[in-house]
Amino acid sequence: MKTSDFNYDLPQEYIAQFPADPRDSSRLLVFNRQTGAVQHTRFHQLGEFLKPNDLLVLNQTRVIPARLFGHKIPTGGKVELLLLTKEDERTWKAFGGGSGLRAGKKIQITDGPQAEIVQVLNGPLRLVRFSEPIEPFFEQAGHVPLPPYIHEKLKDPERYQTVYAEEVGSAAAPTAGLHFTPPLLERLRQMGVQFAHVTLHVGLDTFAPVHEETPQEHKIHTEWCQVTPLAAQKINQAHNAGGRVIAVGTTSVRTLESAAQHAKNGQIIAPFEGPTSLFILPGYQFQAVDAMVTNFHLPESTLLMLVSAFVGRERILEIYETAKQEKYRFYSFGDAMLLE
Repeated sequence: MKTSDFNYDLPQEYIAQFPADPRDSSRLLVFNRQTGAVQHTRFHQLGEFLKPNDLLVLNQTRVIPARLFGHKIPTGGKVELLLLTKEDERTWKAFGGGSGLRAGKKIQITDGPQAEIVQVLNGPLRLVRFSEPIEPFFEQAGHVPLPPYIHEKLKDPERYQTVYAEEVGSAAAPTAGLHFTPPLLERLRQMGVQFAHVTLHVGLDTFAPVHEETPQEHKIHTEWCQVTPLAAQKINQAHNAGGRVIAVGTTSVRTLESAAQHAKNGQIIAPFEGPTSLFILPGYQFQAVDAMVTNFHLPESTLLMLVSAFVGRERILEIYETAKQEKYRFYSFGDAMLLE
């Protein structure tokens, strides 16, 4: 298995620059793993493919306005920081944009406090310490950290949040959840679909393609996730009642499968809180996830490898080619798939 096995060609015009409006008007490709059938519909019709007792698992993480701008002291050279993970009250791991960001370099954040580069890590990764906690400055100094392939300005930052986002901490949105609207969620509840909320704070790997020749050499970065006792109870009950556990997004998949590693007899998952570095590649045996809602992912990414593990590499690449022929929109603001 080589990283190049997960490559495919995608012209720029397929990359969605704006979210669908309304959210649930995005397209939905439904793939049945048992029959091989592909159907094309709209996301607001998701309920047609769900049954009472099915359970949707939603990642309720909320994106922080993690992109900060500033200048170097005393030279005035421009600096851009993308905050990734909080290490302590004033220290963050961050991507640093700008020349000469060596250890000891001081930065004045625009509309915010001063910061200092504490340590140079791999590539553009830096350990940054602020003169005071940065969170109170997010409103005036922070900007939504849209992925680099989105070149258009987002007028409403809330469109890069799910409607159920609550737990602040992500460097990127769990984008499969962006398609849901409150009326759609209510319709699904009324038809007997169950819900469980988990949390995974999306970190570095959302921005990092696999550069190693073979995926097994790639070190996936750790992300914090949580499955509460209540969520675990709901998921186990739905499974035992014959419902399907349907993960909304690859982040929910990784959270569930991480929690499944701690399951005891009669459970498919156990409550779990802590770091996960679970890297799902073809050959992985899924323990908790029966189906998933997901977007279309970047070539040679860990996310494309995960969905390849679920439906097969050749099959998923065939589905992507079909989506291109049908003019689906790709990536964060793009259309969705239901893999069942």
